Amino acid sequence: MAQEQVEQGDNKSDETQLVLRVPEHQNYLIAGKPSSIRVYLKMNSITIDISHISKIYQTEAMQTVALDDVSFSISKGEFVAIMGPSGSGKSTLMHILGALDTPTNGTYILDGQNVEKLSDDELADIRNKKIGFIFQAFNLLPRITLLQNVMLPMRYGGMPEKEREEKARQYLEMVGLGKRLSHSSNQISGGQQQRVAIARALVMNPALLLADEPTGNIASAQAEEIMAIFQEINNRGHTIVMITHEPDIAEHSKRIIHVKDGKIIADDRNKKQKKAKRLHTTD
Repeated sequence: MAQEQVEQGDNKSDETQLVLRVPEHQNYLIAGKPSSIRVYLKMNSITIDISHISKIYQTEAMQTVALDDVSFSISKGEFVAIMGPSGSGKSTLMHILGALDTPTNGTYILDGQNVEKLSDDELADIRNKKIGFIFQAFNLLPRITLLQNVMLPMRYGGMPEKEREEKARQYLEMVGLGKRLSHSSNQISGGQQQRVAIARALVMNPALLLADEPTGNIASAQAEEIMAIFQEINNRGHTIVMITHEPDIAEHSKRIIHVKDGKIIADDRNKKQKKAKRLHTTD
């Protein structure tokens, strides 16, 4: 374990409490009588806790291990990039983080809720209320307006129509598209479509923003714009996990996890985070 600092906590009754501070990502609480010390992860500051996750695909002919005993945690307010080559397991990991699939073994706790054993209906509720998705292909509906696209998650969540419209306008203005509310997605550029997708992902105030190759279908200048918006969102306290194979995009995050052959091979704080610049405030 990395170097630790152990502090004596408030001593209540005959129970000893110590806080074990691990420098980078995690705080542990050691609590118990001297004869029986127990260790607890302080979950109040953790958005994601993945513990010994495995994903195995079984056919009659063969068994494929997509993820092999993966463990990590992500604190609230972190901006984390997950990188890996094709076939590394990063897409499988993204599906599990997004509650789109469940692991074969291990536990996944998202915002204090155990996810891996939920029913399909419960997983759908998690996806709507706790996760904001941002996809490479944008996934906007072409026959409705940008405003209506952003309102959709709130409609599924049962929010009143007036509140839906107000929040959708607010978030579209935040990403610089306040003047294009009545446009359809096929009337704007790829970079602008991704900004709409970001607004849509934010409206339910999710515990996690999960971005899958968010710059894969846009030009480099537009990618810089998207990274600038991500950093602004993160500075406001939102937790972001971004799946990417592009090192220059990952460098905009604060922490980079590398996946290969279904295992985490590196997990490092990005000490040279690249700062992106907004090119446009409005369109």
